[in-house]
Amino acid sequence: MAEAYKNILVAIDGSDKSEKAFKEAIEIAKRNDATVFLTWIINDVELTTSAYAFSRLLKDEQQNIEEDMDDKVKAAEQEGIKKIERIVEIGSPKEMLGMDIPKEHGIDLIVMGSTGKGAIAQALVGSTTSFVVNHAPCNVMVVK
Repeated sequence: MAEAYKNILVAIDGSDKSEKAFKEAIEIAKRNDATVFLTWIINDVELTTSAYAFSRLLKDEQQNIEEDMDDKVKAAEQEGIKKIERIVEIGSPKEMLGMDIPKEHGIDLIVMGSTGKGAIAQALVGSTTSFVVNHAPCNVMVVK
């Protein structure tokens, strides 16, 4: 192995591809005794263009995310991962995954799916992944 990874960000959004990315990140973390940063970015564009009230939609979304994150933490712990950080933020997934969070937390590997599940993002298939690959300050693994 050419590089040992110590801080692995895995992008979670509830899609099948992000589930595969999560499993891949866990395997890499086990081999490297790495910290896993479970990261879910709530796309502010999708929230603000919704017909629902912003606060109600945000509250529902955050509750669903927390439940999913709890499940992911348990699964990671069952696989022997001892160092797990949760990051749930509202903003631009592209910028936060590709630049802000990696720099803030010293991420040396980002693991993400080739596509996500965001309603608007599906119209721009792979646009977040493409941005992250081209702008991240570290290695990026794209899982299909």
